[in-house]
This record gives sequence, structure tokens and C-alpha cells, in this order.
Amino acid sequence: MNKLLVSLLLTLGVTGLAQAAGDATAGQTKAAVCGACHGPDGNSAAPTFPKLAGQGERYLLKQLKDIKSGARPVVPMTGLLDNLSDQDLADLSAYFASQKGSVGAADPKLVERGEALFRGGKVEDGMPACTGCHSPDGSGNAAAGFPKLGGQHAQYVATQLTNFREGVRTNDGDTMIMRAIAAKLSNKDIEALSSYIQGLH
Repeated sequence: MNKLLVSLLLTLGVTGLAQAAGDATAGQTKAAVCGACHGPDGNSAAPTFPKLAGQGERYLLKQLKDIKSGARPVVPMTGLLDNLSDQDLADLSAYFASQKGSVGAADPKLVERGEALFRGGKVEDGMPACTGCHSPDGSGNAAAGFPKLGGQHAQYVATQLTNFREGVRTNDGDTMIMRAIAAKLSNKDIEALSSYIQGLH
């Protein structure tokens, strides 16, 4: 498992070097429409819309390209990216990546279970800890394209984990890392993990 993860990280790191560089200043101007749902600086106030502020640039760019191509269907974003070029998407990614993300709070009743899952996984089910890809503080691995989770809305995280588990979201690549992990999570696991992530910083 460790060799596979290292191999994947190296592969992802090498393949990401050829991307166009984004311009955060240009991205700020282009982000006006995004602010309606995600907040002007990417700190969404609505728990159903993800916080983009401080998210890894590479991850953001992949998601924008996947949403535009239809590889990741997101109904509220239907058509919003159609007229944007790859450079526009790169600029938006650079802008939101340069912003400071806000942090929420975890439900105290769920912290112990959420932390155990995040830091220890579910060994009995062969599920690795979240820290392996998303780092101990939830800051992610920007170079590998693994997203920052710390501070993300619990409701949004729970929806994404459920969508991965149910096969609704499939843009985690051919290795199906997130689908395989989410398949091992119960509804209560997802609730606790999502709450813990919301307060993680």
C-alpha cells in the first residue's frame, strides 16, 4: 500500500508540471461571478458550497476542468464555465489558492470519533488514515493535487464523501482512491469525519 501511494504521488507530481501558470491578479477580476456562491475571497458562507480559499491551485484547476468537461457534474455550475479558456481557469485557481481559508468548529460530541477516523482510518476494514494524502492538519498536498480539507464545511464534505461512496462522484481517477475509501464509511462515520474536518486547522 505504501509503495503504491508513493508511486502515485510521484506520478501525480511529475504529470502536473506542464500546466499553464495562473495569474492570481487576473483571476480576482474573473472571480466576480464565483463570489455569489463561494464568497468574494472563496470563503463560502453557505454550507452547501465549498470554500475555495487556500485550496491547492492544482486541485482547483482539475476540478474546474472536470466540471467544464462534464467529468464532474455539478448542477449549480451548469454552463458557468463554458465560455472560459484554460487560462481563465488557471487564473481563477491561482486567485482562490492565494486567499486565506476560514475555519469552522466541530461538534464536540463527534470530535473523538472523527479524529480517530481522520488520523487512524479503519484498520479492520483496510481503510487508510486521511492524513496520508490530506496531511495531519488537513492542509492537503498541493503538489500532488490532494485537496485541503481543514475548515471545509461539514455539510459539503459529507455530501462529497457520500457521493464518492455511492458512485455519484467519479472524478477521483482510475485508481478510484476516494471511492474505495468512502465505500468503507458508514453514515455515522461520515457525519463524525465531516464535523471533525470542519474544525480542523
